[in-house]
Formats: sequence, structure tokens, C-alpha cells
Amino acid sequence: MNLLVQTANDVPPFVGPTINEFFPPVVAFEGTPFEINRVMLIRFFAVVLIVVIFWLGTRRMHVVPGRGQNVVELGLDFVRVNIAEDLLGKKDGRRFLPLITAVFFTVLAMNFTGVIPFLQLAGTSVIGVPLLLAVVAYIAFIYAGVKKSPGKFFRNALFPPGVPLPLYILITPIEFVSTFIVRPFTLTLRLMMNMIVGHLLLVLFFTGTSWFLFESPGIFKLFGIGTVAFGFAFTVFELLIIVLQAYIFALLTTVYIQLALAEEH
Repeated sequence: MNLLVQTANDVPPFVGPTINEFFPPVVAFEGTPFEINRVMLIRFFAVVLIVVIFWLGTRRMHVVPGRGQNVVELGLDFVRVNIAEDLLGKKDGRRFLPLITAVFFTVLAMNFTGVIPFLQLAGTSVIGVPLLLAVVAYIAFIYAGVKKSPGKFFRNALFPPGVPLPLYILITPIEFVSTFIVRPFTLTLRLMMNMIVGHLLLVLFFTGTSWFLFESPGIFKLFGIGTVAFGFAFTVFELLIIVLQAYIFALLTTVYIQLALAEEH
């Protein structure tokens, strides 16, 4: 009995993932506004990845595209046809296409770093990038509305036509909060929280696998088979979420622009 107790006491406790993983130590420029940590390095990597892929895919354009050009064109056509022109029409879709394309591929690349070995942290899992992209979408929404209807955009957004006058006391504050305050925050939080949860789940399964296989006693090692299976399954699921979140962010950005361009404004 004493031997069993001693063996149990010798096993190191399992330490799961914590929120501190999203706030790693500073590696350069500590104490300045330009601090660089692991998250920032991952974001730099994602930006370089986007530039390299598009440079390789477009440096030698041909009428009959090669593999690299074909992949880039498929990605661009997906954003153009299924998001921009589908919601905004050809004229406005092409006008806002550079913005929508940049948003989609930035989110996609930043999300994708969460499943790359040795990086394993999404650049969008800390608030900076999601908030910046949400602000860009917000500015585009305001710009589109003011450009289309300079004298009516804010009035129609806050005082929807056809509403009985006394109801504006209730509706106008709701419209102001939902349209001009809640939208950027919902864009930010939807993206960021999905990436945080996905990272924590993957780290939980794979650190659990390591603990069961190398630290746990006896028959408990068999649980490592289950955790590694769940880990790979959730990795595949996370890949789906990575693409889906990029699509949703770009889609909502386009929807907000579409609402700003609506005829009633």
C-alpha cells in the first residue's frame, strides 16, 4: 500500500493550458510601444507567408496558368464571386474587392498559424489584429454610406424611415448602439474567441497525450491513445473553423458595406 502511495506521489501533476499562453514574454524592444513577443513574430510570419504566396503565384502570369498562378486565381475568384460581387453586385463588388480580399486572406493566414507546428498559435487569438480588422471594416462601412448618401446616411441609420415619431425615443439609441458600437466589437470577439478556444482545446489534447504516455502510471497510459485521436480530430475541425472564420469575417464586412449602400440611405 505504501508503495502504491509513493508511486502516485512520484507522478508529476498534469498541467493544462492557461490564458497566459497568449501573453508570452517579450523578446525585443521591451518597455517600448514596439514590443515584440512570440505572438508578434507569428503575425510577421503570417504576413510574409501571404506576400510570398501571392508573389510566387503572380510573378509570371500566363494565359494558361501554372499551378501557383492557378491556386492564387482560385482564391481570388472565390472572394470576388462568392463574397464581393454576390452581395454588392459587379460595380460595387469590384470597387471594394481589394479591401475584402485583404481582409479574407489576412484572417485566413493569421488563423492558419494556429495549426502550423512550432508556431501553434493563431495571430488572431490576441485582440490586436481582430480589433484592427474590425476597425477597418467599420471605417469601410461608414465611408461607403457617407460616399453614397452624404446627407442621409447617419440620419437614416439613426432614424429609420416609416417609424412613428414617438418610437424614435426608443429606436434611435438602440440603432446607435447596435450599428455604430456593437458591430466592431462583435466582429472582434467572434474571431478572437473562436481562435482562443480552438488553441486551448488542441493544447489540452496534445499535452494530455504527452502526460498520459510519458508520465502517468501503468494502464493509464492507454488514455493517451484516446487523447491523441481526439487531438487529430479537433485539428481537422480547427482547419474548418480557420477557413470558416475568414469567410465569415469577410462576409460580414461585405454585408455591412452592402447595408451602407442600400437605397434607403
